[in-house]
Amino acid sequence: MTTTLASGTDLFARHRETLDRAREAIRTRAYFSAYPESASGKVYGETAAAEGKAAFEARLGKPFVLEQPSTGASAATERSPYGLPLGVQYPVADVDALLAAAVHAGAAWAAASPEERVGVALEALARINARSFEMAHAAMHTTGQAFMMAFQAAGPHAQDRALEAIAYAYDEMARIPASVTWEKPGKETLRVAKTFRVVPRGIDLTIGCSTFPTWNAYPGLFASLVTGNAVVVKPHPQAVLPLAITVEVLQGVLREAGFDPRVVTLAVDTPDRPLAKVLAQRPEVALIDYTGSTGFGDWLEVIAHALVFTEKAGVNGVVIDST
Repeated sequence: MTTTLASGTDLFARHRETLDRAREAIRTRAYFSAYPESASGKVYGETAAAEGKAAFEARLGKPFVLEQPSTGASAATERSPYGLPLGVQYPVADVDALLAAAVHAGAAWAAASPEERVGVALEALARINARSFEMAHAAMHTTGQAFMMAFQAAGPHAQDRALEAIAYAYDEMARIPASVTWEKPGKETLRVAKTFRVVPRGIDLTIGCSTFPTWNAYPGLFASLVTGNAVVVKPHPQAVLPLAITVEVLQGVLREAGFDPRVVTLAVDTPDRPLAKVLAQRPEVALIDYTGSTGFGDWLEVIAHALVFTEKAGVNGVVIDST
């Protein structure tokens, strides 16, 4: 039985000020950052850096446990450009079971109020932010970025992008009244009690990239989540850990708030067993958020039945003139 530690409504109230400031920023286009980009002990606590590094190191060479169905096999596909053996073993997804679990979990999630869903997402972001040093090491050793770049891009900057997506999504949902009494005056007043709710599309497939795994994935992931869609995260085989940590945190908050943690799941594949094409063509998938190569993005836009959002690689001509 699930024990509710804090409801989604409670979490919404806890983070209401952050949401309100983000909504104001998207209206005024003024500067706002909820998550400090300085990797300073004065900001995150004097022990945060050491604790984050220790948390990252504790994952190396071990299974990464998530609350979702799998084949029973595991995959360790990441190689640190810095030479550090990673060996993190992720559960290999059973596609049929994973999507069935997402559909089942998504029913109650879709029925929740926008405030409940936003509350869960904002609490998850707060917890992810508190683990920014762990996330930095995860990004550094999967993308090859320098530590400070990894800290900012995979941490606070990605978190701000998630918050921005949540703010835009909530703004749209908040425009729709939950209920209204409709009246048409006349000889006899016609009166109808109406209720409205946001209807999600279905499962969102978020396909991550190897360069900025969280920065590129978070907007689509969190926008889909707060609008009531279950999300399957398919990370790049070289950059799994940052998104695995994200899914782990989200599953924990979902469970504590009384929801099925399988609202968000991780679909890990390997170079010899790719899953992106398989998942993209499944009828359960209604949304696809993709970052990556132009070739695969073009294929998705043509083949996939789902609503597809792509961020593809670009090639720009450059003219160099010397005098």
